[in-house]
Amino acid sequence: MQALIKSVYVHDSLRDYVLKIVHATRTHPDLALGASPRGSLNLFRAAQAFAACEGRDYVLPDDIKTLAPAVLNHRLIVKPESRLKRRTPRNVLDNILQSVPAPVDRSSWRTTKT
Repeated sequence: MQALIKSVYVHDSLRDYVLKIVHATRTHPDLALGASPRGSLNLFRAAQAFAACEGRDYVLPDDIKTLAPAVLNHRLIVKPESRLKRRTPRNVLDNILQSVPAPVDRSSWRTTKT
């Protein structure tokens, strides 16, 4: 099963998308602590697993967006002053997902490894 999941194709633009999301958690002004490199790896692998469960051999940006809250929320620590403004890891992450543009070149997402 793990070999099947690891064989799910992730285009370079989607790899970069995961990294941009995780980087944005580290630089967001409401967060004292963002996601680590392990968080990006877990989001990457979760997207592969999700795509496989959906019967696809490739990952879509929506897979990443769907899974980001489940994979990253518990890794984020909101600054105390932001908590007073009722900011939560989830709404900060939602803000990040809205601000980080998803790749739109659909033609290359299905390309398989050579």
